[in-house]
Amino acid sequence: MDATTLPPDRSPADEPPEPVLGGVEEALLDEQAYDVLAEAAAVVDPMEQLVDMEALDRSRRLILVHAHPDDETIATGATMAKYAAGRALVTLVTCTRGEEGEIVVDDLAHLSSAAHDRLGEHRVEELATACEALGVRDFRFLGGAARFRDSGMMGMPTNDDPRCFWQADMDEATRDLVRIVRDVRPQVMVTYDENGFYGHPDHIRANQVAVRAFDAAADPRFAPGTGEPWQVSKLYYTTFAKSFIQAGIDHFRAAGEGTDFFEGATSAEDLGIGVPDEEVTTEIDARGFFDAKVAALRAHRSQVAVNGMFFALADGVGQQAWALEQYILVRGERGPGAGPYGREDDLFAGLAAPAHGSI
Repeated sequence: MDATTLPPDRSPADEPPEPVLGGVEEALLDEQAYDVLAEAAAVVDPMEQLVDMEALDRSRRLILVHAHPDDETIATGATMAKYAAGRALVTLVTCTRGEEGEIVVDDLAHLSSAAHDRLGEHRVEELATACEALGVRDFRFLGGAARFRDSGMMGMPTNDDPRCFWQADMDEATRDLVRIVRDVRPQVMVTYDENGFYGHPDHIRANQVAVRAFDAAADPRFAPGTGEPWQVSKLYYTTFAKSFIQAGIDHFRAAGEGTDFFEGATSAEDLGIGVPDEEVTTEIDARGFFDAKVAALRAHRSQVAVNGMFFALADGVGQQAWALEQYILVRGERGPGAGPYGREDDLFAGLAAPAHGSI
């Protein structure tokens, strides 16, 4: 079945167990991992019932579908922190534990998939710490932690692993996400574009599952055992305007640091990422949450080098670069905007006004 066709209904007996908030239980593979993850669970698990009870008490509910731990912070961290601080219910769904990620610090090299293959467990802990920095309490793994394995970069042998997300049964993965959507009942969903922003198979699959779930959650014929149908009002893709990318290139060139971080490019047009500025429909000004995003980046220590591009840009282009986060509205009605491109400044623009005290 292709990624654009809604799968047929399945009986309740075929339904997987409810996902666990934070998804830590399935990641407990030895005593050391148990100690680490149980500590995170002590914070996360008590929130599950609270979040379920509060979901419809929050006037604004936002769900973000990301591929690996750290993706949420890099692309949407400041946005998440801003809405969480404004008492929106922010739900993060991460599709894999990022087992195939490239480790950037020597003291964690033994965790790699080529060595002890324990990186996924470690990244669950990093994600919990990052979410704490962002003020996000409701974070879940699609189907539960370790249900879908990191597929690695496109073209790698790991793409063929039957456990990986690239090989996921689309009906199952869609149903897992629909279950969460019907539980949380968000007005807004955020994920990547059709190319996963830069072509990673897990990002592409996250887009496919999110788009299918956006439609399927509203269909009463689809998986009735997963809750009452719910229509999400708006679907956004994460993006960067080419002017933002150009500012990063110019910063490194002016500082005499070369363009190694941008694969030697001297122009944003040389890279296969980003969109023309006029295609950006929405820009969230979360500069008041720049420090929260940087703290969350530091939590992803195995993946984000302190001397790497992200921190270099944070020190250089700074809040203008990393706390103004951009999106493209692909489903739903565009709300009122401003500026030369008429961009929305709120993911909930055009929807019902929030209750007093919410942003």
